[in-house]
Amino acid sequence: CWDGIGFNTPLIDALAEPVGDDWVVPDDVVDAVFTTAMGGLPAEERAFWLAAYRANYAGDAGRRRLRLSTVNLRDRDGLHGRLDDVHCPVLWLHGTADQVYSVANAQEEIRMFTRSPEARLEIIEGGQHFLSASHPAEVDSAAVDFVKRRS
Repeated sequence: CWDGIGFNTPLIDALAEPVGDDWVVPDDVVDAVFTTAMGGLPAEERAFWLAAYRANYAGDAGRRRLRLSTVNLRDRDGLHGRLDDVHCPVLWLHGTADQVYSVANAQEEIRMFTRSPEARLEIIEGGQHFLSASHPAEVDSAAVDFVKRRS
């Protein structure tokens, strides 16, 4: 699996100090995220995501949001400590090309939802870490089917 501590800690450290109102998230941060999560981006998609990140993570307030979300990503936001509170059906979609977490990791972790009446893992061939971006049709179809079975 991905080294979340090694990937995120340098950015968390770099974002520790306040910045001015003109600060925007650096290009290399956005590139690193999308290289890891999607295997990189075509130029037109990169331009979109750079603009989106800059709109969301601007100035000192944006720096703080980016730092907090990166801390949560690194530390997994305590998910494992809350799994016993999950009492609903769970559908976990996971791509075979995910560079962050392996299919084996997903297979191991889906078993941790022990109080869920159903915890199912579906593998999507070629799917990246940002699965809804790399395979939106498959994600949408699986989610709709899952919800329809519950209605």
